[in-house]
Amino acid sequence: MKNKILGIIGGGQLGRMTALAAAKFGIECHIFDPDLNAPAFQVCSKTYINDYEDLNAIKEFANGIDAALYEFENIPLKSAQIIEELCLLRPSSFVLSVSQDRLIEKKFLLDKAKVQTAKFYECNSYEDLVNAKNLIKGSSVLKTRRFGYDGKGQIKINYDTDLLEAWKSIGSNKLILEEFVPFKRELSIIIARDHNNNVQVYDTVENKHKNHILDQTIAPAPGISDKIAQSAKKIAINIANELDLIGILAIELFELNNGDLIVNEIAPRPHNSGHWTMDGCVTDQFEQAVRAAVGINLGSTERLFDIVMQNLIGKDIYIADNLMNDPNCRVHRYGKKEVRPGRKMGHINHLIR
Repeated sequence: MKNKILGIIGGGQLGRMTALAAAKFGIECHIFDPDLNAPAFQVCSKTYINDYEDLNAIKEFANGIDAALYEFENIPLKSAQIIEELCLLRPSSFVLSVSQDRLIEKKFLLDKAKVQTAKFYECNSYEDLVNAKNLIKGSSVLKTRRFGYDGKGQIKINYDTDLLEAWKSIGSNKLILEEFVPFKRELSIIIARDHNNNVQVYDTVENKHKNHILDQTIAPAPGISDKIAQSAKKIAINIANELDLIGILAIELFELNNGDLIVNEIAPRPHNSGHWTMDGCVTDQFEQAVRAAVGINLGSTERLFDIVMQNLIGKDIYIADNLMNDPNCRVHRYGKKEVRPGRKMGHINHLIR
């Protein structure tokens, strides 16, 4: 394989782990991030410390690489489109445009991919919110359409919630009200798709949260039936094909008590719930993203171990010191200099033998 240069937009832990995966193939990585202390800068061959809106820097970045991918969705669409004009962008700017707006995403999932979602209503005014709340009889969740993650940018709406206060507090007039769906558990599944329409799908996993942040991922999802596992796989393939995905896609799902699956959201990038694959699969999610981006055949997603992935949030990172030599643990530190509450500092994959 001719030596290639991969551009990674975003220098957080996902960009870091992607660059490390690329290095196994002898692929250089150039990383674009405005943060001087971005952890991915520690493991790449060239850095671009510029704002994502700096179009001249974006052009310089794109002209120096063969292909690009992104580690988060909140990139200006214009910047992504410029990159796409100058080199391969995988997943495409179209996929990005769908995933970075909750309303567009929900409409795509329901109307195009034909998968089940919670009821949702567009809210561009307080009056819209009142009308939408009247249409949803039970609890609901008011969310910003853009820039929300780890529980940020959303407010739960109950029967006694002051709607005007909720509207004012969220700080945006581009919102979506979603029905709150009582669910048995949260699942997720990751799919990779290449430029020849080949797909590889990882096992469906269960996710557990603490303070709205992913705490544990259990792979495979305990007690999952063949019917639900196949349903999750079918949903993933439908969405990937309808998006014409080239790259990797994570899909968050709610398993209902009756066995139905509802799609919560999608993320066209490596995902926190896929970190288990680093020590649990023949090909992990980061290597798979690299393969899809530069045109290498997708790798096997065969599971080698059952895994419990434990996020290390804030001061939890100090737990890692005691597990470095545990033969059943694989410790991954993200190289972040400052330990802060709520900050993802690393993770541990516990191998279940």
